[in-house]
Amino acid sequence: MSEPSHALSGIDAMSIGDLAILPAATLASLKAQVEQIYEEAHRLDDKLDAALDYRYGPRAHQARAAQAKDTGTVRFEDNGFIVVADLPKRVKWDQQRLKELVDLIRSGWGEDPSDYVKLKFEVSERSYESWPARLKELFTPARTVETGKPAYELIPPKTF
Repeated sequence: MSEPSHALSGIDAMSIGDLAILPAATLASLKAQVEQIYEEAHRLDDKLDAALDYRYGPRAHQARAAQAKDTGTVRFEDNGFIVVADLPKRVKWDQQRLKELVDLIRSGWGEDPSDYVKLKFEVSERSYESWPARLKELFTPARTVETGKPAYELIPPKTF
């Protein structure tokens, strides 16, 4: 990543008022420089995340499998570093199927579907996990579980 230009490095020392009175061309130039640095930092961050996943993904997968889970956080060691590997769970619900199920609960079961489902057809994962089996069985076909972006934290060994 390139070093910030002299003008850009002085932004921190300037007040908001001082920045606001700069010529429009200067503000546009500074904004473009910041956006370029941001895009480059984002690209580099994505590349490092991919490298961490390449290196630690298989071990994290094995650690989750050993704990009989597909998602969540696991910890393991790499040369004195503690690696905290998180794979978040993302659940999506089939909106049309949820509408049908809400109608069934209301008309067929005589129950209030809002006891189970937000009426905008979202289902809280925490609620779903605590539902009775017959209700979970009914809703499971409308539920898709995906994973989010893996995240890794490297905790250095303690030094005294």
